[in-house]
Amino acid sequence: MERLMIVVPAYNEEEALPKTLDILGELVERLIKQKIIDIQSKVVVVNDGSSDNTWTVIEKFNKTNNVITGVNLSRNFGNQSAIIAGLSATLNFGDVFITIDADLQDDVGAIIEMLEAHAKGFDIVYGARNNRDTDTAFKKKSASAFYKIMKKIGVQMIPQVADYRLMSKRSVEHLLTYKEKNLFLRGIVPTIGFPSTTVYYARKEREVGTTKYPLRKMLSFAWEGITSFSVAPMQCVLAMGLVTILVSLFMLAYTVWEYISGETIAGWSSLMVSIWFIGGVQLIGLYVIGEYVGKVFNEVKGRPRFIIQDNLLKNNLDKK
Repeated sequence: MERLMIVVPAYNEEEALPKTLDILGELVERLIKQKIIDIQSKVVVVNDGSSDNTWTVIEKFNKTNNVITGVNLSRNFGNQSAIIAGLSATLNFGDVFITIDADLQDDVGAIIEMLEAHAKGFDIVYGARNNRDTDTAFKKKSASAFYKIMKKIGVQMIPQVADYRLMSKRSVEHLLTYKEKNLFLRGIVPTIGFPSTTVYYARKEREVGTTKYPLRKMLSFAWEGITSFSVAPMQCVLAMGLVTILVSLFMLAYTVWEYISGETIAGWSSLMVSIWFIGGVQLIGLYVIGEYVGKVFNEVKGRPRFIIQDNLLKNNLDKK
């Protein structure tokens, strides 16, 4: 039997965590009794610098339930870094790893299907939504557009897959060799290779608490994914520059023709529109280039992606 580590990143989830930990804890205990997983299997909650009582809830459950434990980060590092922190902290204690969000919108029942698929020899098992009925019309269309864009720029992403997945120990070991600070795990994990498959489930609505991904964060996350895996935005700027040059040549030819025809009209509007248009293209180009330079700047500093302040998992096992 293998030791299962369920890694749950949590940021300001004090409302949702009690029910989440009850459900996950009961599932792990049931799987242990059925001798599907090892008795040392754990649910590891990663507190990503929450400003509420998330860590207090984790500590409380850790004292009363021996399958619940946690890792406390020194500050908020972001969801993707929290997942990496959880996988790093549990690597030496587990054999198979599952990551799932704390809001439990992802179907916990799919964990059993994931374990069954892993038993058949798959190193990575993705949890994919079979519908988006709980999403707004805007979110459905924007998500669909995002997946299409990522596919067009050559990013290997599994459609309708977020960060709900199972990974074997060797796949996690290879994932942790990816040292970039600008993490986009949905795009990184498929590049590892190894046998993989997908299980499908219906995503539920959040029962308590508020979403941690409002529109601003979703757009930022999408931009992070695009710029972390492709230079396509820079190529778009090149295309915009070429189009601008073609328009300028056309306007030059038109102006010469008007002059020859004796119908030249001195126009302030056309001049100003041209200046503003070219200036806009230049500013967009500078922003895109600056985005990439900024990413390089953050990477070369080599700062840690996370800092673990408290590790209940290690403390619990050391006591034993």
